[in-house]
Amino acid sequence: MRHEYFIPCAPGLEPILFGEVKALKLPRAEQQVGGVRFTGTVEDAWRANLELRTAVRVLQRLARFPCDNDDELYKQARAIDWSPYVEPDGSFFVDAQVRDSTLTHSQFVAQRTKDAIADWFRKATRRRPSVAKEDADLRVHVHLSKDRATISVDTSGDSLHKRGWRDYQGVAPLGECLAAAMVLEADWNRRAPVVDPFAGSGTLLVEAALLAADIAPGLFRSFGFERWPNHRPAPYRKLHESIAARMRWPSKLRLHARDLEAGHLRGLRRNFEALAQLEVAGAPTADQLERCLHAEAGDALEFPWREGWGALVLSNLPYGVRVGDTEEVEELHRAFGRMLRERCSGYSLALLLGDKRLAHALGLQEWKARELRNGALRCQFVTTRLP
Repeated sequence: MRHEYFIPCAPGLEPILFGEVKALKLPRAEQQVGGVRFTGTVEDAWRANLELRTAVRVLQRLARFPCDNDDELYKQARAIDWSPYVEPDGSFFVDAQVRDSTLTHSQFVAQRTKDAIADWFRKATRRRPSVAKEDADLRVHVHLSKDRATISVDTSGDSLHKRGWRDYQGVAPLGECLAAAMVLEADWNRRAPVVDPFAGSGTLLVEAALLAADIAPGLFRSFGFERWPNHRPAPYRKLHESIAARMRWPSKLRLHARDLEAGHLRGLRRNFEALAQLEVAGAPTADQLERCLHAEAGDALEFPWREGWGALVLSNLPYGVRVGDTEEVEELHRAFGRMLRERCSGYSLALLLGDKRLAHALGLQEWKARELRNGALRCQFVTTRLP
């Protein structure tokens, strides 16, 4: 049986997510504003949750209908058969997004949907699941835009950026989905060394390691669909094992991290050590991680670059909440760009910058830029290869 799914992502990542979806050969895929839609089987949704690196979640759409009043919303929500998704003695939570509609209050929309679900269970089973904001067995999402409603169930549960490996957050850490997008878009053959001179908690380097080893980001966590009454554990376990079996840690992979704060680098090492503790066959060992990761405290401008190395410089440069004086930040970018031009011939760059002004401050001859969002901050993702 096929269902319609929608995979939301952060603004600006739609083309990258669509590329991932096409690579997975998810059927009838279409790039849309805010994400990617596809029509496929439950098994396709399992694969999407396990393998997509830039997705926020995977929503299964249950109903779409015109809606300019709460009675219509209630009627349509109550018409859905909820038994495949939550037990009468389970728990659920409804969240709603509303814009440009007659119904203007998202909490009211969520409440009316919750009432409809509870009443459906009362009539069908004489019992009803409880409402739980935290750790609910089922999360229901209502999207109401221009008086058209979409009711979906969240197959993912927790947001897909929660990979299961992060032990240390650091200050304003880069999100995993954005970091993965940068790695996917970088000019990198997955064998060349990767250098992050502003490493922080190491999100970029961890995501690079996962991609190089063909480690699916969802292997180390559970999903919402696993708690549904209609879930089939045996075929899901078989799929999980087949994806895990692809993992091959590249013995020659070298990841280089530098940061002014030694505490960040200790946290970075904790995050890499967490990878070795994941209970999945084929996960990297502590020895393998120790050999590939080189982390030291110090100034990014003093990194010992090697001539002819051909490395990828992958980094989230200081901006936004991470910066101090504006002129000081511009001077840092000018100095960093000058060093790259003088010492890194043949290197690839994939850099996240605060704005185009800082991109120009690097002094690069040619570069491509894409506007992305790091949380609420607009930023520029710049890629190029140095001559």
